[in-house]
Amino acid sequence: MHFLWRCISGVFRWTWRILNFIREFILNVFLILLILVCMGIYFQMQTKPVEPVKGALLVNLTGVVVDNPAISNKFSQIGRELLGASSNRLQENSLFDVVDMIRQAKTDPNITGMVLSLNDFAGADQPSLQYMGKALREFRDSGKPIFATADSYSQAQYYLASYANKIYLSPQGVVDLHGMATNNLYYKTLLDKLKVSTHIFRVGTYKSAVEPMIRDDMSPAARDADNEWLSGMWNNYVATVAANRQITAEQLFPGAEAVLKGLQAAGGDTAKYALDNKLVDGLASRSDVENLFTKAFGWNKTTKDFSAISMYDYTPPAEKKSGSEIAVIFADGAIMDGQATPGNVGGDTTASQIRDARLNPKIKAIVLRVNSPGGSVSASEVIRSELAATRAAGKPIVVSMGGLAASGGYWISTPANYIFASPSTLTGSIGIFGVINTFENTLNSIGVHTDGVATSPLADLTVTKALPEAFSQMMQINIENGYKNFITLVAKARNKTPEQVDAIAQGRVWLGTDAKKNGLVDQLGDFDDAVAKAAELAKLKTYQLNWFVEDPSFGQMVLGQLTGSVQAALPSAVRAMLPESLVRISALLKDKTDWMATLNDPQNRYALCMSCGDVK
Repeated sequence: MHFLWRCISGVFRWTWRILNFIREFILNVFLILLILVCMGIYFQMQTKPVEPVKGALLVNLTGVVVDNPAISNKFSQIGRELLGASSNRLQENSLFDVVDMIRQAKTDPNITGMVLSLNDFAGADQPSLQYMGKALREFRDSGKPIFATADSYSQAQYYLASYANKIYLSPQGVVDLHGMATNNLYYKTLLDKLKVSTHIFRVGTYKSAVEPMIRDDMSPAARDADNEWLSGMWNNYVATVAANRQITAEQLFPGAEAVLKGLQAAGGDTAKYALDNKLVDGLASRSDVENLFTKAFGWNKTTKDFSAISMYDYTPPAEKKSGSEIAVIFADGAIMDGQATPGNVGGDTTASQIRDARLNPKIKAIVLRVNSPGGSVSASEVIRSELAATRAAGKPIVVSMGGLAASGGYWISTPANYIFASPSTLTGSIGIFGVINTFENTLNSIGVHTDGVATSPLADLTVTKALPEAFSQMMQINIENGYKNFITLVAKARNKTPEQVDAIAQGRVWLGTDAKKNGLVDQLGDFDDAVAKAAELAKLKTYQLNWFVEDPSFGQMVLGQLTGSVQAALPSAVRAMLPESLVRISALLKDKTDWMATLNDPQNRYALCMSCGDVK
């Protein structure tokens, strides 16, 4: 018996030792990684600027371009250098940093031209592409050549490439022009099978944000409205790119049937098709491209490549700052109550920034950059009321709309003295909805029931019981009042009657060009136009921009880099064991459900456009 006990205790003892060893090993690995990251960031921050290189500016954009990245470009670059390139396509680049860099390079005598290397560019919304294109056009008009190269071009990559003097494509590549589409998941049947009761409260014929919960397909009204703005956006794309390439819109994209015939005539060779139709200027392998760029910019013996400096290493000459300030405040992402989180607008955070700008005597005007589908009504009102107080204090406010300024994004724009939108901005969606799910039938089906007492039907609220009729009526009254307030705010801001606003509201989404015709915006223009208007209204001849961007702490940067690395590495290992179709479906489901995290309005009221931001 004693021997048996010793054997059993020995097994447990050795098992415990092995578990301790594994635990300590894993913790030590993470500790070593943390130390390396910290040391890398420290030494990178101490590193002297890269010596000027006479040659090309290599615009090797990696990841996406957004208005306000969660982590600055500098620290994203450090993360790539320390943790490898596996997370490149997760990187966010600041639109305004990219444009400023191109404009500085235009007058830099060390920069003799530009190479757009677009293999790792994951995309941007169309107004951002247009703004970058404007800077590229200025660079090209200065007399410095631009060359574009990629193994293949997506539509976003090709948009930027179209501004180049010469476009080169791999002999095995493709220029993937296919048009634009939006798709949403509809899960009424799923909710029915799960016996989930969905209670919808809304105002507006076109308020399609709740349709996924009450339908299995798109409503005719939503289909017609979405088709109108999507067609307009595609027409804007085709017209710009065709003009850049000096070909007709029909030659750029003659339609699906004509593309198929063209591919058949080219023997299925997509690169030859692109060359024959003047989509590109030449077919060249990577070695061929290297030789071409070496002739144009010279050879760098140190890097053993053509003479160029990466956009991530390029340090533009510092500008002299003088004069009064114009604050630039971002509303980038879904609007939620409380503090901001990565990718979302916090009502309290943004209102605090606006208040700081209002109380700062150096700041004479505010440019509010809006790129938001909306969100919480209460958070939107917190931001709007602070903007109204700023305008009442005598400081002009100019709104610059990015790719999306809909619902709550338009709500917060109403106090502005002047509103600019891009021709391809999606705005409007003036409507409000509420949604509450209850699970009484789901629980009943498995034998779980809820019962109790209440002093009032309005107090008897729980997701495990059906909504009291009195509460449902109160919610609908609340939503209708919110919609009335919304159109009243818009009517006052846009010098219209509530009836005139209601006619163009009802939750309908408008393209920037149509929003201008309907009086929802004052002028079609970009960020530069908004800044110029703010200076004009504030009567400023000299000024500098004060960017209200919160820099992450050192700890947040380290944690962010580690998290990004893990997120980039683990899925790749998992994907290797899963069918690609399953991976795509899981990613789609994640994208479609992430918005639920932003639904924290205390009154369950939302001015949110869910259907106007997912353009592929």
